[in-house]
Amino acid sequence: MRTAQAFWRWLRPWLTTVDHKRIGILYLVSAAFFFAVGGVEAFLIRLQLMHPGSRLIVGDTYNGVVTLHGFNMILFAIMPLFLGFVNYVVPLQIGARDLAFPFLNALSFWLFLAGAVVFNWSIVAGQYPNDGWFAYAPLTLPAYTPGLGPDFYALGGQISGVGTLITGVNFVVTILNGRAPGMTLRRMPLFTWAALITSTMIVFAFPPLAADLFLLTFDRFLDANFFNVSLGGNVLIWQHLFWIFGHPEVYILILPAFGIVSEVVATFSRKSLFGYDSMVLALAAIAFLSFVVWSHHMFTAGMGPVVNGVFSVTTMMIAIPTGIKIFNWLATMWGGRIRFTTAMLYAVGFIPIFVLGGVTGVMVAMAPADYQYNMTYFVVAHFHYTMVGGSLFALLSAYHYWFPKIWGRMLDERLGKLSFWLVFTGFNVTFFPQHFLGLFGMPRRVYTYPDDWGLTTLNLVSTAGVFVLTAGFLVLLGNTVAALVRGERAPADPWDARTLEWSLPTPVPEYGFARIPLVTSRDAFWAMKKKASERETGSAPAPEEIHLPPPSALPFLIALGAASASFGLIYGKPWLGAPGAALVAFGLYRGMFGRAPGVVVRPAEEVRA
Repeated sequence: MRTAQAFWRWLRPWLTTVDHKRIGILYLVSAAFFFAVGGVEAFLIRLQLMHPGSRLIVGDTYNGVVTLHGFNMILFAIMPLFLGFVNYVVPLQIGARDLAFPFLNALSFWLFLAGAVVFNWSIVAGQYPNDGWFAYAPLTLPAYTPGLGPDFYALGGQISGVGTLITGVNFVVTILNGRAPGMTLRRMPLFTWAALITSTMIVFAFPPLAADLFLLTFDRFLDANFFNVSLGGNVLIWQHLFWIFGHPEVYILILPAFGIVSEVVATFSRKSLFGYDSMVLALAAIAFLSFVVWSHHMFTAGMGPVVNGVFSVTTMMIAIPTGIKIFNWLATMWGGRIRFTTAMLYAVGFIPIFVLGGVTGVMVAMAPADYQYNMTYFVVAHFHYTMVGGSLFALLSAYHYWFPKIWGRMLDERLGKLSFWLVFTGFNVTFFPQHFLGLFGMPRRVYTYPDDWGLTTLNLVSTAGVFVLTAGFLVLLGNTVAALVRGERAPADPWDARTLEWSLPTPVPEYGFARIPLVTSRDAFWAMKKKASERETGSAPAPEEIHLPPPSALPFLIALGAASASFGLIYGKPWLGAPGAALVAFGLYRGMFGRAPGVVVRPAEEVRA
């Protein structure tokens, strides 16, 4: 009984929190779990392709594993991992105590988690989506996929997408209106700029996905025939709406990576970031161009040479602002006193990985060449070097960089560097040979290949790389567990960093800043450390009491109701769906019109002194 009570006392604050720091941790832990799920699915794919004629996973099972892997990695692993760091770090970087809408921030997380659970419940049900992560219509219509797989896909994606859309709005409002005095837009850290631009992209990119998923839901549950060509539907509607979301989504995953690398490279080069203004403009240019290139995913759909030519040009234009960032990072390191910590190694490793992905991106941007590359493993190699390689190395850099601030412990640098070399080697051994597999004619989304095509050796090498990559993650996991159990306690500023989150004690107090800082320069914390004392920084006086938003169980209950309503709809169980819908309505009403008293916190005397 005492154990249960102790567990509930530990669990309850996590279920009801609206604190951006705790929500950031919830994002990181949940996304890490789904990253592991997606990693197991990738491992199964490579084991199947290790030898021709393998029968480990075949047919619809193979198609399902590929679909689950892609959707999990993109929407439920990589993007929420970035959101975890953005949630924890950005309010601290801009000198705010929390997001503009803490209740909605908690709701965003629980909706993301509910959507991920609904989608992955398809594995438990044994009826998983198997039409690819892009779920092209009309393959997803009941006539061609009669099971429940597309229903889990559509409803899980909708629930999670609503949470992500709320997050985008929340961060745009917070960054534009919640900055500390003196922090102008041109004094914001690059990671905050990346978060602002990424959040703006989310606001415009996710509604087309929501519309697509709603149309698919209507087709499957109400026979609406939006995608039924024989009854006047149009299957290109799905492709256009999906890729109007899908290509900006690539940069929704990459822009935070650019912000992370900018922070880490500047900190460990002991220099201010070279070409700050051009970096910000490049971020904005990439975001804009990402919305005018979607049809390069449809070069083989028969749109004609004029349309293909226009989208070829706009696609290749993205290489210009992307190249600016590469040169700026190299110029920042040039002449700096570089410390090759694990975080810096991952940031430096990110650069050649992403450059190679960008070079092959220019290749597939040429429509005539894309006709040859489109359905081959060359494209698989390309998007893994950009979306996965670029995002993965930046995320691991962020993990080692901010781990001391988030968890209050120091990771072992020797184990960290060992994990880096294993991950770097394993990633390249896995995916670099796939360029040649594609050029040699190996098709995508096919579970086997003929023995006499000369593909066996490269597939064996690619699968061997997965074992090395897995070993790197296992070392990282061991390093994390060891740090949390017996790691050295982290000081407030272990890296001699430059942004405001490092000015706070470790662990960060619930209220964040006892005094709201007054920002006087771009590298705000570096400027503070040059002063003789904190009083000389011009920080505001510490209040005797700080009012924080109250914890609430409503976000969790709303997400629980949404998941319940989805399961009721999928399985045709009104007794399950109706209470879930009622719970959602009740939670939203209470959240909008309820009036709960805030929490009053008194800063510690040593902080206020």
